[in-house]
Amino acid sequence: MLALITLLVYLPAAYHGFSIFDDDDYVTGNHIVQNGLTWVGVKWAFTTWHASNWHPLTWLSHMLDCELFGLNAGAHHSVNLLLHAVNAVLLFGLLLRLTNLLRSSAFVAALFAWYPVHVESVAWIPKEKTC
Repeated sequence: MLALITLLVYLPAAYHGFSIFDDDDYVTGNHIVQNGLTWVGVKWAFTTWHASNWHPLTWLSHMLDCELFGLNAGAHHSVNLLLHAVNAVLLFGLLLRLTNLLRSSAFVAALFAWYPVHVESVAWIPKEKTC
């Protein structure tokens, strides 16, 4: 239920395009990322400080998105949406295992998943993958 509601809450983000903020550095203006998963790209991901950060898994994730979906912004947003929903479910499972309190765990996980500030993690393509 948590994942389903999370998907429904953030579903409108899947219909947005690329933003003018970091999407250019990470995807739309980055030809290495746009080429998808290549050996050159993997080496670059582990050796670059592009966009003022060293985060190779973020680069690999964006490369995989481009490999699978090209520059379809809706698909990139959908991946972020799925990652956010999975993170909420994982948080719920962890809290439930640690506390054995079903309602409290569900409440905290729902707060994490649906808190309005987290819309940034879904609607901003580079954000979910760098958190």
